[in-house]
Amino acid sequence: MQSDRPIFVIGCPRSGTTMLRLMLHAHPRIAVPPETRFTVPGYYYRFAFGDLREEPNRRRLGRWIVRDGDTGFEELGLDGDRFVEDVVVGPPTLGSAIGIAFRSYAARYGRPRWADRRSGHHHQVGVIRRLFPDAQFVHLIRDGRDCVASLKEMPWYTRDVFHAVNSWAEAVDCGRRARRLPADSYYELRYEDLMADPEIELGKLCAYLGEDYDPAMAEPCRMAETAVPQARDRRRSTRGETAALRPGSWTSRLEPWEVSLCETVLGERLTACGYEPAGAPAADRAHVAAVEEIAARRRRIRRRQEVRDRINRFRERGPVAAQLTVRQLGELARA
Repeated sequence: MQSDRPIFVIGCPRSGTTMLRLMLHAHPRIAVPPETRFTVPGYYYRFAFGDLREEPNRRRLGRWIVRDGDTGFEELGLDGDRFVEDVVVGPPTLGSAIGIAFRSYAARYGRPRWADRRSGHHHQVGVIRRLFPDAQFVHLIRDGRDCVASLKEMPWYTRDVFHAVNSWAEAVDCGRRARRLPADSYYELRYEDLMADPEIELGKLCAYLGEDYDPAMAEPCRMAETAVPQARDRRRSTRGETAALRPGSWTSRLEPWEVSLCETVLGERLTACGYEPAGAPAADRAHVAAVEEIAARRRRIRRRQEVRDRINRFRERGPVAAQLTVRQLGELARA
C-alpha cells in the first residue's frame, strides 16, 4: 500500500527549502502548497474554539482558518464554504481540520498526498507530531555561511547578521534533537548534495518517503509558474536567478569579520554537517557575545512557551491528533 503520511520540509530560512518544495510538488503523488500560517497558530489557539466534538465548534474553527487574514488560507485556492463544511463533517480533532485543508489542496492536483513547508517549523517538530503523529520530516541543511550571507541580503529579513547566525545554529540544533525520531520519520539532506546530483539525492529522498522517484522532480523550475504565487515571489531564484543560492557564494558576500563570526560560533556545527572551515581568525568577543545574548533570550521564550503548553494539555477535552491517514486511523483503533 502506498503511503499517505503527511510530509514536513524544515530548515533554516534561505536553505533552499523553496526549491525542495517545488521538487516535491513535481512528484505526481505529492502536492505542496505555498506557505500558510494556521497549523502552529491553530494549535496554540485551540482552546478558543472549544470542544471540537461539538459541531458548532468545528464550524468556528473552520471559519477561523478561512476568514482570519493571517492564516494564508487564500493561498490554497480552495472554496472556503466547502472547506468549512468538510471540517464540520470530518473527524472532531484539530489535526483533522488542518489536514483536511492540505488534503483538499492536494486533491486540486489529483494527488493523494500532501507536504508542508514553512520557515520556523523546525522549532515546532513536537507540536507537529502532536497534530500528525505519522508525519515524515525532511530537514534540508545548507552551509551556514551561505545562509547568513543570503539572509542579510533579503529585503524581507529585517534583523541583523547576529540573528542570522543564531537562526542557522537553532535550525541545526533542532535537527539534532529530531534525529531521535524513528528512522522512517526524520531525514536529513544537504542542499549542496541536492544541487550537485539531484537525481541521486531525490531518489534517496523518495525511498525514505516510500515513493518512486520521478524525473520531473529534478526540473523544479517547470513548476514555479503554477506553484509559486506571483504576489509572494520573494525568492526569485525559483524562476532562474540562482546566484543567491549558489553553493559557496559566501566567500564573496560576507565581510571578513562576518566569516570569523560564523566560523567561531558555528564551527563545530559546520564541521559536523560536513562543511570545511576556511580557517578565519577568531571573532571579536563582543560579536560572539551578541549572538549568545540572542540565543539565550530565544531559549527563555521557547521554554516559557513549552511550560505553558505542558500545563495547557491538562485542559484538553479530547485528542488533537489528525484522524485521516491509514496510520492515524490505525492508532485510533488501537487506542
